[in-house]
Amino acid sequence: MKKKLLTTFLLTCAITIYAQDQTTFILVRHAEKANDGTDNPPLTEAGLQRANDLAALLTNQEIDALYSTPFIRTETTLTPIGRDKGMEVKNYDPFAGAKWLSGALKKHAGGTIVICGHSNTIPELANALLGKERFQQFDDNDYSNLIIIVTSEVGKGKLVRLKF
Repeated sequence: MKKKLLTTFLLTCAITIYAQDQTTFILVRHAEKANDGTDNPPLTEAGLQRANDLAALLTNQEIDALYSTPFIRTETTLTPIGRDKGMEVKNYDPFAGAKWLSGALKKHAGGTIVICGHSNTIPELANALLGKERFQQFDDNDYSNLIIIVTSEVGKGKLVRLKF
């Protein structure tokens, strides 16, 4: 009995120590955008609903940072989370890639970062975090991908992929 308790205690300690060294990246493409003929369209009603659904999905998740590209559709996708958590959505350069991810990992080590981008930039960020080409550009009509990558180093992440 003592041996079993000791083993359980040591395993719990190991998991806790391991988890503290890991940073969680939640990557999402912006929600449905309007087709208004501009390069910076707002979200549609369906997109606004998806943004609210994302916030509801993450309501119990501790979040340390919200990052989006500097476009209305990406910022608006994260706005409900920011409102619920009392956080500001900060902009990032979607083409800074692994270098930016390394800085974000260092700045928010052990925390959770939500990043909103585009059909071409989110797969690239995911691939950089994983260290392999797992994702191709998303279909232009696919807004449902939710990619969760846990890592302590860019290029060595572990993946969970969901649809919402």
